[in-house]
Amino acid sequence: MIDIHSHILPFFDDGAQTWDESLVMARQAYEDGIRIIIATPHHYNGRYISNPSSVLESVEVFNAKLNEEELDVTILPGQEIRLNDDLLKLWDEGELMLLNDSRYMLLEFPSSHVPDKAEELVYELSLLGIHAVIAHPERNAEIVRDPQRLRGLVELGALGQLTAQSVTGDRGSKLQKISLDLCKDSLVHFIAADAHDPVRRPFRLAQSYKMIEEKLGTAVANYYQENAVRLTRNEAIPTLDIQTRRLGLSRLSKVFSSMFGLSR
Repeated sequence: MIDIHSHILPFFDDGAQTWDESLVMARQAYEDGIRIIIATPHHYNGRYISNPSSVLESVEVFNAKLNEEELDVTILPGQEIRLNDDLLKLWDEGELMLLNDSRYMLLEFPSSHVPDKAEELVYELSLLGIHAVIAHPERNAEIVRDPQRLRGLVELGALGQLTAQSVTGDRGSKLQKISLDLCKDSLVHFIAADAHDPVRRPFRLAQSYKMIEEKLGTAVANYYQENAVRLTRNEAIPTLDIQTRRLGLSRLSKVFSSMFGLSR
């Protein structure tokens, strides 16, 4: 598996605090079935700044440590960027990183609301050939109240990324329901761990895919996993109308039941 959102690099933010903790997280990720992790330290969120050159240097050091430990996990570079009015200026100045130097930029909103300029900035990024990946929309109060705010962004080219622990229910049944509802509305394109440490916010990616498979079907779980692969390869992300697919499968089941005299 591939995880596209993680705070595994030490010394940058509220994620790993030491190299030893980073290595513990990497071992945990390996045990979860993850082989590639995009490191996305917080950037420009009012508290943390992750300089691109420092991120690249840290990724290189970490991969060397993983090689010494003979741990089959590879770290790729990225940032989790707080949406702000200076976003395009910061991009022009080379202060922002894409996920593994792809066409995809991981953007974070404040937890309380969707910024007024979100649609404008997502559209402006799309004109530059950059697709915004909206981090954990299920934890944004305005999107929870009105999922159409996320739909509008998706229609402008953005993509949605849920947190694994939200999907598994580790953060409560309410957040799990919100997450699954966003999936059913075809507003989600990725599941990611957003791991910060080995205990409170660990990697739970395998369990989240299992939950998606149980609730929405194998094809949907595969879709999210395959999208992570596509992102690292800088490939286009296809759409999947989950509601239509689920309705189609339901009708197909009824047809077979009718044909073979099966009772439901």
